[in-house]
Amino acid sequence: MLLLVDNGSVFTKDIANTLSESDVIFEKKSFDDINPDEIAKFDSYILSGRRHNDSKMNAKNSKIVLHAVSEKKKLLGICYGAEILALALGGTIRKSSTIRGEQEITCNENSLCIGKDIVFESHSYEISKLGNSLNCIAESGNCKNEIIKHKELSIYGTQFHPEMTKDGQVMIKKFTKL
Repeated sequence: MLLLVDNGSVFTKDIANTLSESDVIFEKKSFDDINPDEIAKFDSYILSGRRHNDSKMNAKNSKIVLHAVSEKKKLLGICYGAEILALALGGTIRKSSTIRGEQEITCNENSLCIGKDIVFESHSYEISKLGNSLNCIAESGNCKNEIIKHKELSIYGTQFHPEMTKDGQVMIKKFTKL
C-alpha cells in the first residue's frame, strides 16, 4: 500500500486523483496525522509539496525518506518532497526566483520519462547540490535538478508538480508500476 503524505500543497488532491485513475491502493494522510510507528506498514510513499515551512513537517518527511532508503522501499518526492529528499541524503537547496507555469524538461533516463516532457513548476526553492547517493536524470532551462534519482533504489524526486500535466501524470503512473 502507498502512503500519500499531504504536506499542505493545494495540488495534493490532484496527486490523489491521478492515483485513483491508476487503481493504486493508497492512503492519504496529513503529515500531522502520521504516527511514526505506522510508517513501516506502507511499501511505497509519495511526499507532496507544501505551502509553508514547518520543522515538524521537515522532521517527519525526513524520517520517511530515511526509512524508504534503509528498507529499500519506493518513494517519490514532489517539489518540497524532492527538496526534503535531497536534504535528507546530504544535498542542499537554495532560494531561487519564483518559477510558476509550464516548462519543458529533458529526461536522460528511461525510468519515469525519456526525452522531452511538459511539466508544471510552482516553487521558489530549488535543489542546488545532490548528495553522493543521488543523480540528476532530468533538467530544464530554469532548473538543473528537475528529476533526481537514488543511484540504486526506486527513490525519485521531481522539482516540479507532475500531477498538473498529462506528461507528469504519466510519470506518477510509471512510478507506481516500478
